[in-house]
Amino acid sequence: MSLLFDQNLSRRLPAMLAPLHAGSQQAIGAGLIGADDHSVWVYAAGQGLTVVTKDVDFRDMALAFGPPPKVIWLRVGNGPTRAVELLLRTRVNDVRIFLADPSAILELP
Repeated sequence: MSLLFDQNLSRRLPAMLAPLHAGSQQAIGAGLIGADDHSVWVYAAGQGLTVVTKDVDFRDMALAFGPPPKVIWLRVGNGPTRAVELLLRTRVNDVRIFLADPSAILELP
């Protein structure tokens, strides 16, 4: 399953993680610049994408509505894009297991 990185995450992440998550997108690159969380949610669900975010609102939506889409909630502070890339690379097996099971949310780290 491919990922949709929310607007607050780097536009470079889909290319950086393409070997692990082909077909991933970033919200701005997907035409969702300035879109509200609900619009991003609907887009991700319609495209079969898992939302990757630092935003607690997506976690709350996943708890309220369930998947699709699934949500990977990055519980990290502000930091370099490289740190997000490294986290998703080192936890790739956890992400793959999550994508294959019925759970709605994966909290990292």
